[in-house]
Amino acid sequence: MIEPLLAILADGKFHSGQDLGKMLGVSRSAVWKQIKLIEESGIEVYSIKGRGYRIPGGLDLLNPELIDEALLADVKQRLSNISVNLTIPSTNAMAMQAVYTDGHGSLYLAEQQTAGRGRRGRDWVSPFAGNLYFSLTWQFNNGAAALEGLSLAVGVALVRGLKRIGIDGVEVKWPNDLLWRGRKLAGVLLEMSGDASGECYVVIGVGINVKMPESASGAIDQPWTDLQQIAGNAPSRSVLIAELMNELVPVLEQFSETGFAPFVDEWQRVNAHSDQAISLQIGPRQELGVCRGVDKSGALLLEGTDGELQSYHGGEVSVRLA
Repeated sequence: MIEPLLAILADGKFHSGQDLGKMLGVSRSAVWKQIKLIEESGIEVYSIKGRGYRIPGGLDLLNPELIDEALLADVKQRLSNISVNLTIPSTNAMAMQAVYTDGHGSLYLAEQQTAGRGRRGRDWVSPFAGNLYFSLTWQFNNGAAALEGLSLAVGVALVRGLKRIGIDGVEVKWPNDLLWRGRKLAGVLLEMSGDASGECYVVIGVGINVKMPESASGAIDQPWTDLQQIAGNAPSRSVLIAELMNELVPVLEQFSETGFAPFVDEWQRVNAHSDQAISLQIGPRQELGVCRGVDKSGALLLEGTDGELQSYHGGEVSVRLA
C-alpha cells in the first residue's frame, strides 16, 4: 500500500530512502518499489542521489479528519458513510455497486479516477490529487418524474458551496455544468437505481477542476478553468468537499419535499446563457432561439424565431452559443 508513503511525500520536501524506510518499517528496496507505483499513478517524483525523493509542489491529499472537522453537525449526521479512495475506475460506479448495501447518504471520494465519465459518455480527465471527484447516494420516494430539475438544484448547491470558500462569479449551464467566464469548471452526472415510479436511489456524481496539471490539460476538448486559476491559489480539497456537502445535503432534503420550484429564481440569476442566442442539438435536430431560463420543472425555455416559447427537458440535448 502506497498511502503511508504518499502521506510523507505530500509535504513536497526531500526524504531519503533510508529515512523513509525507517518511518515505514520497510527496506530501501521496498521504498523504491513503492515509488515506482506512485509514478505509475501519474505523479511526478524527483529522485536525487544523496537527497532522496520529493514530489514537486507536494500533494493536497484528501484528509478524512479535516473533512469531518469542516462538516456542519446536522450535515454530518445525514452522511452515513464517507469513503476516501486512492485510484478507482469511477466514484459513480463504486456508488452504484454499493447503493443497496451502503445506502442513503453515502459519499465516495477518489484521488484519481481511471474511468471517470461525464454526460453522454464523455471521459472526465482525472489527474491524481489534482481535482475533486465525488459521488453521493441519495434516496427519493416519489419516482423518476419527481426528479425533474434535480441536476439544476445540484448546480445551485455547488455554486453556494463555492461561495463559502470565496469563489464568486460561477454560472450554471443547462442542464448540468458549472462555468466561470464561459469556461468549464465542473460537471454533474446523475444515475438512478430502483423503482422508476416509487422508491429509488440517485447517485450524484460531481467533478470539479481544482488544480489541473498542464500534463493533463491536453486531453480536454473544450475551454476549461480550475479553482487555482480563479482564486490564484488552490483551496484545500478536504475543506472544499465539506463546504460543498454543507450546501448540497440541505438542498437535497428540500428538493425531496418541494421539487425544483423553490430554486428557479436562484438558478436564473446564475444562468450562463440568460437572454442569449443558443443552439440546441436534439439528436439529429437543431433548434435555434433565445434562452429564457427554465420553468418550475427545470425544463429549458427557448424562444424561437417566431416568438413562441418552447420547453425542452433533459436527455441528449446539448447547449452551444449560436
